[in-house]
Amino acid sequence: MDTDTADRGPRDRSARRMMYHLFLLGFFAIFSTTISKSPVLPLFSQALGADDAVIGLIGFFSPFAGILFSFPMGVLSDHFGRRRLLVASGVVFAVAPVLYILIGSPVWLIPVRFLHGTATAILGPVVSAAIAERFPTQRGEMLGQYSSATLVGRTMAPLAGGSLISFFIAYPGLVQYQVVYAVAAVAGILALILTLLYREAGAAPLNVLPFSVFRESFITFFSNRRLRGTAFADMGIYFAFGAFETFLPLLLASRGVLAVETGIIFAVQVLLVAATKPIFGRLADRADKRIQIVVGLLVTGGSIALFPFASSFLAFLGVSAVFGLGQALSTVATSAYVAEVAQKEHIGASMGALSSIMDIGHSTGPLATGVVIVAAGYAWGFLVSTILALVVTLAFVASVIESRHRHERTT
Repeated sequence: MDTDTADRGPRDRSARRMMYHLFLLGFFAIFSTTISKSPVLPLFSQALGADDAVIGLIGFFSPFAGILFSFPMGVLSDHFGRRRLLVASGVVFAVAPVLYILIGSPVWLIPVRFLHGTATAILGPVVSAAIAERFPTQRGEMLGQYSSATLVGRTMAPLAGGSLISFFIAYPGLVQYQVVYAVAAVAGILALILTLLYREAGAAPLNVLPFSVFRESFITFFSNRRLRGTAFADMGIYFAFGAFETFLPLLLASRGVLAVETGIIFAVQVLLVAATKPIFGRLADRADKRIQIVVGLLVTGGSIALFPFASSFLAFLGVSAVFGLGQALSTVATSAYVAEVAQKEHIGASMGALSSIMDIGHSTGPLATGVVIVAAGYAWGFLVSTILALVVTLAFVASVIESRHRHERTT
């Protein structure tokens, strides 16, 4: 890799071209996978005859793929190059939407969702590693801009999917759902084309990686207290986000907030996160990322506890905005900090481990919160995220202090 080009960052023409290339790839890939899920997946599952239990199982398998595959795919990208893994994800993004169209039984949605989840499991850590390598002095800013590009796709997809379902609802059979998945396939094909056009230098020859390579990368990551503490910080943020996106609509409905107002609350929050991530990423490049992670955790954990006590649309809107700011502040810094701490040859593996642990938080947040809400109500349910945020904040601070003391002893 040309380090001079990398250091000049986005001002360099080739670096700027790569940046826009990855932004477009992230937009089309996330648009494709999101429109396949929101709001069409539960409706399509129900139309195929699935009950609530099966619908919940179907929804579980996409993030489960992220938990399983993000880390090993990151390791593979460290050894075989980023492009090969990106092309593999592009193939899945292009093929998976077609499989939904061919399905006649809800049970088949389980393997299809699992397959679709492998694409995002590859995309996230591999693109993050590529950006972190190419922009060593601007990691936070570039990672923030890439995340904003994916958020635009994540925001547009449900609007497009809902509109298509409404427009074709009068057509017989499953036409309205098949149209949505056809659009997802088009976006997936564009993502595949972009992966095929992606260029990198110095890819290693393909061979069989021994298990010891994966074990070494795993031990390297989890034996480093700073990396481990940062990953748990990310898990705490996404635990809270999983609880937020799952149970806030139910809380709002119980308080008489209209569905259109609920949509506004979520849309404003997503747009705010997309707008501020590049700014917070630039801040992470110039200030102490560790302080930014801690502040983001405390803001996120503190704000989610306030939701059950909000009493009006404007109050919910304000708390949601603060929650989004805390999430954006912390998550853009965690990725940049992991890239800074990780050994160069393990950046992909480290990004993969970060993504896997994030998915664990994202998937367990709704589960744990739901159990507590059933037993004790919304106030205690949302407080679980606050408590976890405090715990992981203390663990992260302890990891920073311990590594500082170790550095002082060795010097």
